[in-house]
Amino acid sequence: MRPVAMTNMNPPSLLDEFAPARQFGEFHTVRVRAAADKVYRAIKDVTAAEITFFRTLTWIRRFGRPGPESILNAPAREPLLEVATRTGFLLLADDSHRELVLGTVVIAPEGAQRPATPDQFKLLAGPGFAKATINFRLEDEGETCLLSTETRVQATDARSRRRFAMYWFAIYPGSAFIRRMWLRAIKRRAERPEGRVSRPGRL
Repeated sequence: MRPVAMTNMNPPSLLDEFAPARQFGEFHTVRVRAAADKVYRAIKDVTAAEITFFRTLTWIRRFGRPGPESILNAPAREPLLEVATRTGFLLLADDSHRELVLGTVVIAPEGAQRPATPDQFKLLAGPGFAKATINFRLEDEGETCLLSTETRVQATDARSRRRFAMYWFAIYPGSAFIRRMWLRAIKRRAERPEGRVSRPGRL
């Protein structure tokens, strides 16, 4: 399993509140030549169509099955984070112009109630669960911003950890590629001149 890259962040990431421990994770960064408020708008507004190979890789992930709308079956032209938060992800924190945190349960016992609030997500600790937390974080550097995204996955028992480990081994290369392309799409959107239409990524 690949090690998780870490950086020193000041102030601490809001991820620490919702995912202080994890067994799986990934971390990616990109530098953006734009003001923090413009980058933050781009984080919220970027669509699946702007992220290179996003729809192709998520089609592969769901084995080509049509299925309901979800982040793995996202409409091309709608803000991707809006799709996520109405189809299984919780908005855990939104510190405008600094950090946005989402969470979802990826493994749960049959019939288990899913968390409906950030507090419920934070306190979820019974056996049989694995929960994933993802952020987008900005460090304002004046004329540029350092944009990062980190994912942390915590399983609540050994069996769930083994189950998720097999899944993570299979999806990690595609997941890491998508995250890098997602950051690049945000960068393109934030850096483009006002009024210019976003260029779609390759499908």
